[in-house]
Amino acid sequence: MISAQLAGAPNQPDLRIDGELYQRWRDRVAIRVDGKGQRDFDPILRAVRAFYTDLQAWAAAESEQWAIWVAPCPISDAEVRGYGIRKRRVKERMDDRTRQRQPLLNTLLEHLENRYGHLRDLLAQAADMVGGQTVTLEGRTYQRLWSRVDERRLRLGGLANVRVLDLESGKHINVTHAEDAAFWEWTIVEVLRHSGVRIEEALELTHLSIRQYQRPNGEVIALLVIAPSKSDRERVIPMSAELFAVVAAIVRRHTTGGQTIPLLPRYDPKERQSSAPMPFLFQRKIGTKHEVMSDTTVVNMLKRRCVELAEQHPGFLATSFTPHDFRRLLATELVNSGLPIHIGAALLGHLNLQTTRGYVAVFNEDVVRHYQGFLDRRRQARPTDEYRPVTEPEWLGFEEHFDQRKVELGGCARPYSTPCQHEHACLRCPMININPKMLPRLDEIEVDLLARRARAEAEGWLGEIEGIDLTLSFLRQKRDQTRRLARVAPVDLGIPGIAPRSPARRE
Repeated sequence: MISAQLAGAPNQPDLRIDGELYQRWRDRVAIRVDGKGQRDFDPILRAVRAFYTDLQAWAAAESEQWAIWVAPCPISDAEVRGYGIRKRRVKERMDDRTRQRQPLLNTLLEHLENRYGHLRDLLAQAADMVGGQTVTLEGRTYQRLWSRVDERRLRLGGLANVRVLDLESGKHINVTHAEDAAFWEWTIVEVLRHSGVRIEEALELTHLSIRQYQRPNGEVIALLVIAPSKSDRERVIPMSAELFAVVAAIVRRHTTGGQTIPLLPRYDPKERQSSAPMPFLFQRKIGTKHEVMSDTTVVNMLKRRCVELAEQHPGFLATSFTPHDFRRLLATELVNSGLPIHIGAALLGHLNLQTTRGYVAVFNEDVVRHYQGFLDRRRQARPTDEYRPVTEPEWLGFEEHFDQRKVELGGCARPYSTPCQHEHACLRCPMININPKMLPRLDEIEVDLLARRARAEAEGWLGEIEGIDLTLSFLRQKRDQTRRLARVAPVDLGIPGIAPRSPARRE
């Protein structure tokens, strides 16, 4: 009776849920733990319906045990109808999320790398200075701070934190803590984006997860062993040079001075239990003890960096990154770059290819690639003389065609190398595009046509009257259409320009 307890009725005797109790339960399910609305609770409704259906099947097989629990399902067919449509809407939202973040990924990576490199160099230079000395780094001047607390730490045999004053902003910076945070921000993002692992899998990585494999030709490949997590199946990921460099940097940071990686237990909030002490890679020293990072810590790290980037990059004002975004971005990049989808599924740890397909069907690179290949093959089948260099008379004729398309009221849209089909009667021609600046000229032409019509009517020229009326109808249609288009404001498509050259990346 879990559903009844959630609805606030722990004394519910059986599974016969009345309408009021069911509505209270549904209202509660529609709200997440953090108080926000639950966008997609279809899986919950379908799971409950499946439970009621299973009870009926069990009662048919073992009536003495299950028959007393059989009850009508409170969830009607109408509530779960259209599940496929709602699932496609969820897929569309996820695809749109990936499209929005893909252009911002390089900006985030460059910011994290530059920030860590700046603080690393500042720490190296400020550590050897005494209080009051200044250092200039990348155009910013810092002054070393020193206090009695620092002197006391040195007397007790410890290490004083390196603290500086930014003379430009007046901000006090604990460089030791800032450099440590910047290092872990950079490494966790690099590991997530190069491996595509889930956040809980990344935080479960240990020193024992790093293996090597020697191929028959003698080549040694570094491997990253992902312990059982969501799918409860161990998998192995070949490490790229970039991923191996980041993992090696983490190991070097833990083993500086001949130390070993501390053995720590990690608490799993989903399983609600702590693991055995292990040499976890993503552990930090907080105060005097080491602690394994949590997924909340990683989410907050990314949120802070996105807020900081929003001050200079408008794209981050309404967009932030989560750890799972890097998994989707990697899956999209792998498959759209030509990697077979079943290989991508194995690397990502998906048991179903449709799950991987849901990650990657964002940019239709496969469609574009095949269509471009079709165009190339079609060009190869065409006569070669069509691709000969353009002669001077042909080019002059090409330019002359576009010059001749310019008429008084605007421009003619007839195709290249085709003559005028309407004997230059532009007002009646459907190919004419009226320039909005020529609207006053249309009014003048209308006045002239009305005067001509009055003269024709007075003289009894019936054929002339019919022709003028036809011209007037075309004129008024084109004028209304031009006015309507002129009222439409231009739309900014956001086509990017040439970005300013960014400072060179650090080694």
